[in-house]
Amino acid sequence: MTTDRHTLPRSTWALLAVLTLGWGFNWPMMKLAVSEVPVLTFRALCIVVGTGGMFLIARVGGQAIMPTGRRQWLTMIVSSLLNVTAWNVLIGYGVLLLPAGRSVILAYTMPLWISLLSVPLLHEPLTPRRMLGVALGTAGMLLLIGGELAALKAAPTGALLVIGAAVSWALGTVLIKRYPTELPTTSFSGWQLLLGGIPLVIGAFVFETGKLHIPSLQASIAVLYNMFIAFILCYWAWFKIVSRASAVVSALGTLLIPVVGVFSSILVLGERPSWNEFAALALVLAAIATVIIPPRAR
Repeated sequence: MTTDRHTLPRSTWALLAVLTLGWGFNWPMMKLAVSEVPVLTFRALCIVVGTGGMFLIARVGGQAIMPTGRRQWLTMIVSSLLNVTAWNVLIGYGVLLLPAGRSVILAYTMPLWISLLSVPLLHEPLTPRRMLGVALGTAGMLLLIGGELAALKAAPTGALLVIGAAVSWALGTVLIKRYPTELPTTSFSGWQLLLGGIPLVIGAFVFETGKLHIPSLQASIAVLYNMFIAFILCYWAWFKIVSRASAVVSALGTLLIPVVGVFSSILVLGERPSWNEFAALALVLAAIATVIIPPRAR
C-alpha cells in the first residue's frame, strides 16, 4: 500500500539501496554475458531461475500464489509483456550495439517517461517537487549523454532499442499502478517473470539452439549474477517499492542506478571517468533527495 504519494517511505530506503547496487552493477555483468551467450538464451536462463526462485520463496512464506479474476490476469499478462519480454529483448540487443555505460544512461530515461505517462493514466499531478526531481535527473542524464552524441549517432539502432526498452518499462509500471492486483509482491514478481518469459524461452529454443557453447568463467559468473541478483532479488525489490510508493516517486528513486552502472562499467570494463560522470552524480543525488526528504510540514 502506498503510504506517501510525494516521497519514498522510509520502509523502501533499504530496498532502494539493494536495487541501486544490484541493478547498477548488473550493466557491466550483462555486457560480459551477452558477449558470449546468445541474448534470448541468456534472458531465458535468467527468467527460468528467477521464476522458480520467486515462487519457491512465496511457497515457503505461505503466501497466496494464484491470482483471482480475469482482470488480474489481464493486468499481469500485459504488464509482464512490457516489463519483462519487451524490456529484456530490447535491452539485450541494445547492449550488444552500445557500451554498457552508455546503455544504462539511456535506459534510465525511464523516470521521465513514467512522469509523463502518469499524468494522463494515473492522474498524478506533477508537483513542483516532482518537476524539480525530473528536471535534475534529466539534466544529469543529458550531461552524461552530451559527450557521447557522436558515438550514439554512429549506432542509432542500439540507442533506439534501449530508449524503446525504457518506454516499455515505464508503461508497464504505470499500468501496474493503474490496475493493481491483490497478490503479494513475491508471487506477483514470479508471475511477471513467468508470463513475460514464455516468449523468450520459445525464441531461444527456436532461434538459438545451434549457437550454444560453453562460456568463459567471467561470462558464467555474469550469467549467475543476473539469475540470482538481478532477477530474483532486484525484481522483487522493484515491485515492492512500486507497491509502496507512487509510480513517479518510485521511478525517481532509481536515478542513482545509471550512475552506479557507469562507474561499475569503469571498474569492470576499464572505461575512463571524466568530469561528466561526477557532475551527473551530483545532479542525480539531488534528484533522489526530492523524493526521499519529506516536505516540511506547514
